[in-house]
Amino acid sequence: MATQKGGAKGDKKGKKEHKNKLTSKRYKHYTLDGDKLKKTRHCPRCGPGTFLADHKTRVYCGKCHYTEFVGKTDKTEEKVEEKK
Repeated sequence: MATQKGGAKGDKKGKKEHKNKLTSKRYKHYTLDGDKLKKTRHCPRCGPGTFLADHKTRVYCGKCHYTEFVGKTDKTEEKVEEKK
């Protein structure tokens, strides 16, 4: 009987291939307007360094799940102004 020495037993695939992970994309949250540095919004709960994700109807923090809905506040303010 042949015996195997070390490594994977019976499975002759060997080591897994290394997958390269994406680098951080924090540079997307900063823009330059002339001489001014413009930043996207930070989470009010987590503080600076944790950015809010911009969606169509809301801004969202993936760390603490803080959510602000954008569309609803604008519509209610317009209705109040129309009634006056």
